[in-house]
Amino acid sequence: QVQLVDSGGGLVQPGGSLRLSCVASEVTFTWRDMSWYRWAPGKERELVAQIRRVGDTTTYADSVKGRFTISRTRNNVKELLYLQMTNLKVEDTAMYYCHVRTLSDTHWGQGTQVTVSS
Repeated sequence: QVQLVDSGGGLVQPGGSLRLSCVASEVTFTWRDMSWYRWAPGKERELVAQIRRVGDTTTYADSVKGRFTISRTRNNVKELLYLQMTNLKVEDTAMYYCHVRTLSDTHWGQGTQVTVSS
């Protein structure tokens, strides 16, 4: 059974850094792309960063380019997805969700809250 577990959020001051993690089970052979989305109250859900299986190519939202880095690795049969966030801004405050698209379905993590505030 596919399972995604997000972690790593927290409260940080503007200019600070955080690293989000997602442990994805049962997707090693079927994932096509893995992404981080965020959703803030009153705003639309935003695709923050994505990594695709073909060539490990990555894309970023314009609002995070140069500040966020998506990466992945594998630990036995689990895929580990990361989002390194630097120079955080107040407008980065949101719930962040790991997302995995497989051959036949899409899956979401439970979300991890990132709050940027002084």
